[in-house]
Amino acid sequence: MGVSGAGKTTIGSLLASRLGAEFIDADSLHPLSNVEKMAAGNPLTDEDRWPWLHVVGQTLQKAAAVGPEGTGLVIACSALRRSYRDAILAEAPRTFFVHLAGDEETLSHRLEGRSDHFMPTGLLRSQLETLEELDDDEPGARIDVAATIDHILDDSVRAIAASAVTW
Repeated sequence: MGVSGAGKTTIGSLLASRLGAEFIDADSLHPLSNVEKMAAGNPLTDEDRWPWLHVVGQTLQKAAAVGPEGTGLVIACSALRRSYRDAILAEAPRTFFVHLAGDEETLSHRLEGRSDHFMPTGLLRSQLETLEELDDDEPGARIDVAATIDHILDDSVRAIAASAVTW
């Protein structure tokens, strides 16, 4: 989880590979109307997000329903607010959030270097204002994206292994 430019897709896909899990970018689960709205530089409202979060949660739960020894699923998803994460957890209670966190300068620099995404860099400020850090009672860990990719992956794997969440 995290704002645009945090590395959700890159780290998520590498983490899934390391864990032997499937990877899905939650951006691919957005309805076209959400994608068009963001591409036009308009932030999503909660009303835009609820149906999408429901699909994200259902997708995670379907993967968990494979059984306790299923392959697992890593989804790259912004999940910026506690209420959004609660909506996902309501559908998929075995979810663990890896919050890829960084300062605005680092994130902005990353966004400037990418051209293959519908999210304009101008929405970073809106996302940072929306972001609610993980609370102590949430299943998750905060990982600093200023570290190397290998360090981020190692920290993520350790956090997942130390959690009560099972694959």
